Amino acid sequence: MSLPGFDELWRAADAQRAPVAVVAAGGDDPTVLEALRVAAARGWVVPRVVGPEEAIRQVAGERGIDLSGFTLIAAAHDATGAAAVAEVRGGRARLLMKGRIDTPALMRAVLDPEHGLRTERVIGQFVLMEIPRDGRRFLLTDTGIMVRPDVPARIDLLRSAVAMAQTLGVSRPRVAVMAATETVKTAMPETLDAAELQRRNEQGEISGCDVQGPLSFDLAYAAGAAGAKRIGGPVAGAADILLFPNLLSANLTVKAIMYTADCRYGGVLRGTAAPVVFMSRADTSAVRLDSLALTLALLNREAGPAAPGGA
Repeated sequence: MSLPGFDELWRAADAQRAPVAVVAAGGDDPTVLEALRVAAARGWVVPRVVGPEEAIRQVAGERGIDLSGFTLIAAAHDATGAAAVAEVRGGRARLLMKGRIDTPALMRAVLDPEHGLRTERVIGQFVLMEIPRDGRRFLLTDTGIMVRPDVPARIDLLRSAVAMAQTLGVSRPRVAVMAATETVKTAMPETLDAAELQRRNEQGEISGCDVQGPLSFDLAYAAGAAGAKRIGGPVAGAADILLFPNLLSANLTVKAIMYTADCRYGGVLRGTAAPVVFMSRADTSAVRLDSLALTLALLNREAGPAAPGGA
């Protein structure tokens, strides 16, 4: 069983029994409003939009976006994150959507110890990537939050990724622990960590998945490359999850694929008290909708559908 593609996720969102209340942090952006308009029309969401109200209405007017059914929550740019998180904490929204707000500002609100969405889990960004040409779909993490996670943090990210894959239908996900080489080298500490994660999986400390590492991208992705290099194992050439050693390698990899490959992708934060639809401010309406469809699939399969129009 493989991870679902985005067409399947859209069909699932279309079929959900009731729309889900979502709050967008930073709604004065045409791609945010366009995505929410489409999602609302399809019965996915009931939108709540936080930001400078005059600017939101101006953007909507310039693009001809109908705001009927939207709830606008006025907030200055520097208060947008906190106001959006308050909507979730107050039960008025079940999920948060990153809009026209930079990541540090949003994360300050999410991580606020008293008013945020912090849990005991490590928070990371998880991207579902679909490459139609190759019929390949896989998760990448952490592509947006943790600069240099240590081994305990990477184990927590790994467990979140495995749970996410299982929720999406892969009963035993295959996890590639990424590095520049498949050889363990003391000069490359990430290869030592990868071997340690594989060892812990083999000894049962990390369960419910198959972990192999270190693996380079080609060996994790392509069966042909694994065969040519004579690298075997349960994950080589067929990874469902790519676990990266640091933000630099993960972010460069995911953005290189996004901007050069014929692909579809969407992102979500895991480890937060409520789901966060999380991609770049530069992304299109289509990417925002794919991210929303992914997040709704996780929300609906983990917690069940919401009451109509409610949180």
